[in-house]
Amino acid sequence: MTRMLRSGGRLAAALALGTLVGATLAQPAPAFEKTSDGPVLVFGGRQPVPNLDPSQKYDWSTRMLQQSLYDALVKYEGDPAEIEPWLAKSWEKNGDATVWTFHLVDNAKFANGDPVDAAAVKFSFERTLKINKGPAWMLSSVLAPDGIAVVDPHTLRFTLKQPYAPFLAFLPWWYVMDPKEVMAHEKDGDLGQAWMTEHAAGSGPFKQGRWEQGTLYQLIAKNDYWKGWPHKTHPAGIIYKLMREASSQRAALIAGQADIVEGLSSEDFDVVGKMPGIAVEDHGGMTTFGIKFNTQVGPTADLNLRKAIAYAFDYKALLQIYNGAAKLEDSPFPPAIKGHVTLPDMPRQDLAKAKEYLAKSAYAKGGIELEYVYVQGLEEERKIGLVLIDNLKPLGITVKLVPLTWPNMTARAEKVETAPAMIAIFATPVATDPDAVAFQYHKASWGKYYGSHYLKDPELDALIEKARATADWDKRAPLYLEIQKRILADQPEVFGMLANRRWARRDWVEGFKFSPVNFTGETDLYQLTVAPK
Repeated sequence: MTRMLRSGGRLAAALALGTLVGATLAQPAPAFEKTSDGPVLVFGGRQPVPNLDPSQKYDWSTRMLQQSLYDALVKYEGDPAEIEPWLAKSWEKNGDATVWTFHLVDNAKFANGDPVDAAAVKFSFERTLKINKGPAWMLSSVLAPDGIAVVDPHTLRFTLKQPYAPFLAFLPWWYVMDPKEVMAHEKDGDLGQAWMTEHAAGSGPFKQGRWEQGTLYQLIAKNDYWKGWPHKTHPAGIIYKLMREASSQRAALIAGQADIVEGLSSEDFDVVGKMPGIAVEDHGGMTTFGIKFNTQVGPTADLNLRKAIAYAFDYKALLQIYNGAAKLEDSPFPPAIKGHVTLPDMPRQDLAKAKEYLAKSAYAKGGIELEYVYVQGLEEERKIGLVLIDNLKPLGITVKLVPLTWPNMTARAEKVETAPAMIAIFATPVATDPDAVAFQYHKASWGKYYGSHYLKDPELDALIEKARATADWDKRAPLYLEIQKRILADQPEVFGMLANRRWARRDWVEGFKFSPVNFTGETDLYQLTVAPK
């Protein structure tokens, strides 16, 4: 039986990568397709990629494909994550971290053959800043378009508005685009945004193939990739295939219709990990789970009520829900963040203390109902909501579970008036620098999903601003200790746990490299190779 992709016909005919070799499913057959150019891997994921433009959007699935199609000046690799040279072979900064100079490699080329030079880097940064979406927030407060200068074709200088020590830490997510390709598709002054939504103009290890929105996205390997490949053999391509349900992902993996999947339930990871021919990648990451409060509107604007909920919550239940594949937070900062300090007064379930805080609040007798908003279809978050219901009953608080799609959740979080009393949020810092976490609690983050707490603390804001503008780490470190303590004192959320990051793969897939800065299901596809058993 020849396996078909349900999105429309034979894979080989649609992809023009060679002759498809039939595969029998009597035994678990490799999902990868053997073509004349090599194997094509199938990655089964639940999240679509509606906008590929590096200047407009990033999330885990989007960034996974962006990283395959584009390059940045530097790249995070390894665990612990380290910044490695990429388009930039070297760099230096001045004493107060206001001037950063980068020296580019001289052999990088875009997919159409255009050279990657300093002018292209300048264009890309300016474009992202002007569009002011996607990763723009990371640097827009310290970098203006007129602060970017081309010194020579392979040298670029950034002059910041103020000292900013974490500058380098955020650069891996500022991808470089081909100015000619982008501007050739500009319409009505949109800087090519409409075209770039579903097209790429990068220099990465892959180029685009078939692109069926909401169904599958094909990447074709560039044999002559300027950086080379990490293995002697590499896939001829990768299909990112949408599988909306975890049950579909599990079935596809077992049947050999997918080579690697993300997003399985904790139970499914445990089950498939015991099956022959399947390996589970299990890593401690930086993604935190918290139940964020609306600290300005409604009952949760009361700090004592927030403290009461934090002490009523059963934290051990989180570990049970994730079958032990998680660890409780011991600070608002994940352990992999530089400057992390374990705080001894992190709340743990203590009903007596919860009632003490409740008595100090404006809701001493309870009698209130609070919404708990979570991602529709995400069973673990629903179970956490059930734990909340049980835990808050002794305080006289009723919890209403409200499942929403992720877009509808983020839409509600955009305004303080509509932000839920409690909302389930997984957040992955985009850098290992502590500013990546601290700034989530700054007023500038209001309206973003990770800033749905709307925490109003001018003294905390001032500390965060001082720390990010301090170049000397020995002076920054004490500031971040104080920041962690102050965030905890404000209790803008129930600080929950760090769930392990897990993927399941067929054992013929090799080269998997984990880095904790990658989002939830994000995988560095460049590292993968195939070694059939």
